[in-house]
Amino acid sequence: MHSICSQATTVPISNFASGSRSPALAFSKQVNLRFCGLRKEAFGFSGLTHSCSSRVPFSSRGYSKKISASAESNGTPPKSFDYDLIIIGAGVGGHGAALHAVEKGLKTAIIEGDVVGGTCVNRGCVPSKALLAVSGKMRELQSEHHMKALGLQVSAAGYDRQGVADHANNLASKIRNNLTNSMKSLGIDILTGVGTIVGPQKVKFGKVGLPDSIVTAKDIIIATGSVPFVPKGIEVDGKTVITSDHALKLESVPDWIAIVGSGYIGLEFSDVYTALGSEVTFIEALDQLMPGFDPEIGKLAQRVLINPRKIDYHTGVFATKITPAKDGKPVTIELVDAKTKEPKDTLEVDAALIATGRSPFTNGLGLENINVVTQRGFIPVDERMRVIDANGNLIPHLYCIGDANGKMMLAHAASAQGISVVEQVTGRDHVLNHLSIPAACFTHPEISMVGLTEPQAREKAEKEGFEVSVAKTSFKANTKALAENEGEGLAKLIYRPDNGEILGVHIFGLHAADLIHEASNAIALGTRIQDIKFAVHAHPTLSEVLDELFKSAKVKAAALNHAPVSEPVAV
Repeated sequence: MHSICSQATTVPISNFASGSRSPALAFSKQVNLRFCGLRKEAFGFSGLTHSCSSRVPFSSRGYSKKISASAESNGTPPKSFDYDLIIIGAGVGGHGAALHAVEKGLKTAIIEGDVVGGTCVNRGCVPSKALLAVSGKMRELQSEHHMKALGLQVSAAGYDRQGVADHANNLASKIRNNLTNSMKSLGIDILTGVGTIVGPQKVKFGKVGLPDSIVTAKDIIIATGSVPFVPKGIEVDGKTVITSDHALKLESVPDWIAIVGSGYIGLEFSDVYTALGSEVTFIEALDQLMPGFDPEIGKLAQRVLINPRKIDYHTGVFATKITPAKDGKPVTIELVDAKTKEPKDTLEVDAALIATGRSPFTNGLGLENINVVTQRGFIPVDERMRVIDANGNLIPHLYCIGDANGKMMLAHAASAQGISVVEQVTGRDHVLNHLSIPAACFTHPEISMVGLTEPQAREKAEKEGFEVSVAKTSFKANTKALAENEGEGLAKLIYRPDNGEILGVHIFGLHAADLIHEASNAIALGTRIQDIKFAVHAHPTLSEVLDELFKSAKVKAAALNHAPVSEPVAV
């Protein structure tokens, strides 16, 4: 979801947006997700070679925005450069950009002020998946009905808290080391220190108390990521009132924990905590839980992930004040009505997890040196990730990717944006279609999605004058899911019957996070339903859920003439 962890200022959706995030919401709300898309080099495989091909001049064909010359007045650009490309931030986004730059033959450096891997690897998607792997196993072993249906007998399941925590920490350490080694082996210079832009194509870096160094580059990418957002009135002590950064260390498993926000972060941690024996109370500012999901999927997910478990919830309320436990007193949470702001309740719990979204880390970057003003902390960019200055002009040779620009706060989106930028600076114009980027929530079962929700698709259809249809299929009809005794689930397709365009796909069920990619790739490649329904899927596999979904869609005969699909929204 984000590329590197540091400190930030604001986030548009805080306590009141629950930290939920979906690709469909990327254009209207800034909320959170903590998932990553690491390239194979993260796992110790390096298939790239350092090309020595010459640099291709960058073409600016088709660009509508005026390139600003104002940046030149903040300093004189160097006549020669230390690097072709400098990336500030070595998270998943910066790492993906760096590897692609080397593949393209660019001399590349990456500046990191914390640790390689950023939030995703060290305090986000990687360790959280380790904890969720444990919660998944625990749920399976604890379900007497499930085990009996498979003919298995298992004694009472237990766990060692420190062993679980070590599993998450060891995984993060392994991936972090593999990322570092992969970059070093490819000749990428890792410059340690906080990076600050001092002028056009110039960056200084250094550690506190030591002299700074200045390096130059033809192009610069900002990839500084985000940090957990903590609303005003909430006191975080790191022990009883915590953020996801603290929770991933699993220093304790409280008997009763309140989770502020029912988005992806909150849902995943509720899965972990309830599997390990905690009771959970959700505090959600909106009128329903899981506001970032397609409503139909959210309703089903609540029936499976919330209602049967030791979870209760308060909706339509703000947590205006949270005080950590001390002197034998519990954590206290003061709730007010989200609409009237009238006091509503006071909760006393053992711990509270703040899952209210993430803030971009853009302080200290030296943006004032190049006349850039952030918007709610986010760095303004155009559809090609080029940074826009305070006058609305593009700054030459400066780009921003990932959580710092707020377009889509997903680690794999940051990596995709970085690759897109590298394509541009090496001479190939490229605009990333964010509606083709999938997202997933790794609960048990999982939730995944790509494109628009049904309400968003219908709103778009009303404005643009086309028809929307919906197709659905159940996991209960899938042989592999039934063999696993995991038939609970639904796949939903939102599409245009006039031309077969896929507008959105949403899945709730076994391995939904893996299944979504057939749909996301179809959207990215512009593949129509009338074509993809002829694809062959191995039997019996979970992939047949998507096969049946596409086959059940009713596309009008005129669409067989391959009428053009609508243009993706540039964001």
